[in-house]
Amino acid sequence: MPLSSQASALALDVRNLRFRWTPEQPLLCFPDIQLAAGEHLFIHGPSGTGKSTFLSLLAGMLSPDSGTIQMLGNDIHQARAGARDRFRADHVGVIFQQFNLVPYLTAEANVTLPCRLSARRRAATVTSPTDEAHRLLAALTIPADHWHRKVTRLSIGQQQRVAAARALIGSPELILADEPTSALDSDNRDRFLDLLLTLAEERNSSVLFVSHDRTLAPHFHHQIALQGTSS
Repeated sequence: MPLSSQASALALDVRNLRFRWTPEQPLLCFPDIQLAAGEHLFIHGPSGTGKSTFLSLLAGMLSPDSGTIQMLGNDIHQARAGARDRFRADHVGVIFQQFNLVPYLTAEANVTLPCRLSARRRAATVTSPTDEAHRLLAALTIPADHWHRKVTRLSIGQQQRVAAARALIGSPELILADEPTSALDSDNRDRFLDLLLTLAEERNSSVLFVSHDRTLAPHFHHQIALQGTSS
């Protein structure tokens, strides 16, 4: 079943979501979520509550045992894998905990990669993907003389900001972030979050951000806790 790009008042609507890695492991139970377009949600919980698993389910990279995920009005798990991949490329920016940058590409090439994979994201850039990549990199304080360096030559903090720029390019409706600030000190962490959320607000992108660090909660419109497993 193809997925529609029609806008929805809710960026995300999650209900009764359950997942188990193997029959021997505990069942992971996730909270119901209704996230409006343009709003930002912080999800916290200690290790073992399934934060990264939750984001993988929302991104369509894993399939739930039960429950529904409506993203921009579409039940993403009713579609075939190829349609889910296309929908994610067009409408979702993901910031992975380990960044998942392409090591042999430059910072600029990593940022523009979503526009090579998605005609919609490419068309949504103001003038060109390269120009938008430069604006995002500058806004995220990556020096211009670093833009054409391979990302392996950048610091961890710079790689993190490149990953954020890649997620934001082409104004996807939803940003999913998996503990991207875990390697930063408190000053750089707060600066990064302020920049990320300011850029998301400029693009009216909804943000769902997961972390174990509850001190980050004041940056967000809403917060919710993961409770973990169920017997």
